[in-house]
Amino acid sequence: MSNITIELDQAEVQLGSLIQAVCGGTEVVITRDGQAVARLVPPKQTVTDRIPGSAKGLFVVPDDFDAPLEDFSEYM
Repeated sequence: MSNITIELDQAEVQLGSLIQAVCGGTEVVITRDGQAVARLVPPKQTVTDRIPGSAKGLFVVPDDFDAPLEDFSEYM
């Protein structure tokens, strides 16, 4: 991933081209008086939509799932 460092006043003028660079995978660091104040990075990969029931059969709830635990028998 390549980087571009640019002063704030120049970034305001070139915002459109900076956004295109970011979409292409370039990271842009915006500075003010030589100090970094912002960073433009490409968005993370989008998460695919969840599919209801896609994990069906991968987990079976045991019959004694809600049975009292032996460790707590003295408290019951």
